[in-house]
Amino acid sequence: MAQLRIGLAQARQTDNFDENVATIFRFVEDAARAGVQVLCFPESQTVGYRVDITPANRPVPVAELDELHARLAARCGELGMALILGTETPSHQACGKPYNSALVISERGAILGVHHKTRLTPMDAVAYTPGTEIETFELFGVRVGVVICFEGFRFAQTTEECVRQGAQVVFHPQNNTTRPNDWKIPVHHALITARAAENTVWFASCNPCLVPHQNCASMVVAPNGTIHASSTLKKEELVVADIDTDLATRAMFLDDMEGKAAMLFAETVDRSEYGAALES
Repeated sequence: MAQLRIGLAQARQTDNFDENVATIFRFVEDAARAGVQVLCFPESQTVGYRVDITPANRPVPVAELDELHARLAARCGELGMALILGTETPSHQACGKPYNSALVISERGAILGVHHKTRLTPMDAVAYTPGTEIETFELFGVRVGVVICFEGFRFAQTTEECVRQGAQVVFHPQNNTTRPNDWKIPVHHALITARAAENTVWFASCNPCLVPHQNCASMVVAPNGTIHASSTLKKEELVVADIDTDLATRAMFLDDMEGKAAMLFAETVDRSEYGAALES
C-alpha cells in the first residue's frame, strides 16, 4: 500500500487578484495543517476565469503572477507540500490571449512545469490561447498528470495521454460555472468517474465554490470508478482524501487481463472460471 494524502481546494474565486491570493494562501495553510501532500486548486484560481468571472480582455498581471508563483513555490518548499495551481501565463501569440494554465510545484519548492489547456470551449476561445502538449510530473515519487476542465471532461484522449506517460493520478482543475446549467451536474460527475474507470487511475477534480450555480462537485474518484471523496456544492471547503496509489494499476489502459480481472471481479469470481483465457 502506497498512501498519498491529496487535497482539493474548493475555494471562492473572484475578479480581485489580491482576494484570490489571500484565499490561496489560506487554503495552503489549512491543507498543511491537515497533512495534505498534494493540493490542487481550481482552474484560473489566481486571476479568476476570464469571460465568466474576470473580463476577457483584462491585461495579464505578469509581474504579480511571477511574484505569486515564486512565493507559493517557496512556501511549498517550507511545508514539504506539492501544489497544482490553476493560473494563467502569457502566450506571446499575435492574438495576445494568455494560456489557461496549471502550474505544478514540487514538495521541494521547485516549479516543475506548467500545463496549458489544449482544448477550448467557445467561451474559452474568446479569452485564451490553446496549448499543444500533455506532460506528466513526479510528486512524492508518484507520476501525475494534469488536464484542465473541458479538455478532461470531453476528450478522453487527454487523460489517456497522461496515463500513457505513466500517470497514476490525474488532477483536473475546473471551473463550472456561474451559469444556470444545473442539468450538467450528473453529466460532469459521470465523465469524471469514466476518466478514472476507463484508465484504472485516480482522478481528482477540483471546482471553485460558485454561487448560485456550481455545475460540478470537487471529487476524488478511485481507479475502479467509485467516488472516494466529494465536496458539497456551493460550499467553500477543503476536500482531503488518502489514496492508495498501488491501486492505480492502469490495467484498463494497458489492456492487462490479470489486472482487469482483479479490478472487475475481486473476490467475487474464482480465477478458475476465467484462468484459461489468461493462459491462452
